[in-house]
Amino acid sequence: MADIQQQVEALAGVLGCAVLVEDQRHRPLWWSAQGQVDDVRMRSILQREPPPGAAALVTRLGLPTAEGPVRTPSLPDVDMAERWCVPLRHGRNLLGYLWVLDADNRVSEDDLEPVVACAKMAADVIARAAPSEEDRRHRREHLVLRLLAGHDVDAAGELIELESLRADVGVAVAFPTDPHGWALPGGLSAHLDPEPGAVFAGGSPVPLADLAVAAERARTTARALRAGARLTSPSWDTLGEWHFIVAAPPELTPGLVHHGAEVLAAQKRPELIETARCVLDNGGDVTVSAEQLHIHRTTLYYRLERIEALTGVNLRLAAGRDALQMALHLAAYRAAAD
Repeated sequence: MADIQQQVEALAGVLGCAVLVEDQRHRPLWWSAQGQVDDVRMRSILQREPPPGAAALVTRLGLPTAEGPVRTPSLPDVDMAERWCVPLRHGRNLLGYLWVLDADNRVSEDDLEPVVACAKMAADVIARAAPSEEDRRHRREHLVLRLLAGHDVDAAGELIELESLRADVGVAVAFPTDPHGWALPGGLSAHLDPEPGAVFAGGSPVPLADLAVAAERARTTARALRAGARLTSPSWDTLGEWHFIVAAPPELTPGLVHHGAEVLAAQKRPELIETARCVLDNGGDVTVSAEQLHIHRTTLYYRLERIEALTGVNLRLAAGRDALQMALHLAAYRAAAD
């Protein structure tokens, strides 16, 4: 490590410019003590993060995929002067960046050979210090399990460090497992900073420290779907009135919501409870319900009469329908255990 610091100091002396080596997340690793500075360099060293506009410039200029030195323009709105940037790579892996602050255009392309050589040395040192892929995977799995146990800022910070993630990275959880994410227990998967508009069983992204929240939401949504929830999309965000069902306390039984749920569940055959749920979920529409149940309308009318006689609820009228529907949903949700 000391050798790289000496190389950075020597390079700054030869060029007459400030030199900074940072990792992939723009955190400073080595920097020269000489040379002029701008706000971006000062903030990078003192606060260990660049201004948001400067970080965005890196992506906009294609620096993460650049194969060699790139001259970057000034960015007056964040007080970022012109400079040279050399991506640090080990094989195809991006490890960080070497910056030469050159507001006075002292460094030409002909002067870049020692800059590239210093960048290669820094990349080699960073690569040697990095954990193996297998060690990284084991460490990541351990940290993910800690996060699944509950809110854990420390575990999130360690995982962000390990995977070189943004400090404010968001995570969403899918069910069933999507191979594009990290596999989680129970057939779930975690997805970092998903595309806007993407649908996840666990709902909208949450901070990484709250991975357990997104996972629990995904499991809850999957259970509601098994219970027959009709959602506009398979997501926690679209549970609607099912939020009342999934949040119901254990002591609230379906019978307390409406006694008809227990009466129908006590029947020897399931046709009546299935019919009641279907008709209620279809808003009392007999034609649609008969088609979905694959029965003749005459048979459906007979069942509706039996249901009314047992529960006191006419499924095609308003009185008592909502309470019975909620009770039947709660019964189905309780039965749809993982």
